Amino acid sequence: MSEDPWQPWRDRVGEQLGVSPWHEITQERVNLFADATGDHQWIHVDPERAREGPFGGPIAHGHLTLSMVPMMLADLVRGPGVAMAVNYGLNRVRFTSPVAVGSRVRAIAALKEVQDVPGGLQVVLEVKVEIEGQEKPACVAETVTRLYQAPASA
Repeated sequence: MSEDPWQPWRDRVGEQLGVSPWHEITQERVNLFADATGDHQWIHVDPERAREGPFGGPIAHGHLTLSMVPMMLADLVRGPGVAMAVNYGLNRVRFTSPVAVGSRVRAIAALKEVQDVPGGLQVVLEVKVEIEGQEKPACVAETVTRLYQAPASA
């Protein structure tokens, strides 16, 4: 009987997988995201006007913060036998605190559940995106990722 290549993942259900490095939220990053999405709301892209707004300066788009999660978690979902990780979706997302331009964010992930899928393993992660120096996270999300192994060599 062959060994289950996904057993290391199964054994970690309920555990924290780790913490990503910090990533700075620059005005350039916010502007590039605005260009990519067409969301040029002044609270994101007009620093002068944003200083007079409700957040005291420009803030990152909530979806920019969310879109950084796969990058921040890349090292955490590369584990034994994982050749590829594919974003499968989200079960729940909340943007709980604005992310000011110039701040740094990082992700913390815990493995909530695993499920076999054809050719791989589906994992549900509880992810918190922290803002450096703040108690309240920027984003709390439950991500669904599918992990696949490299094809066997002939």
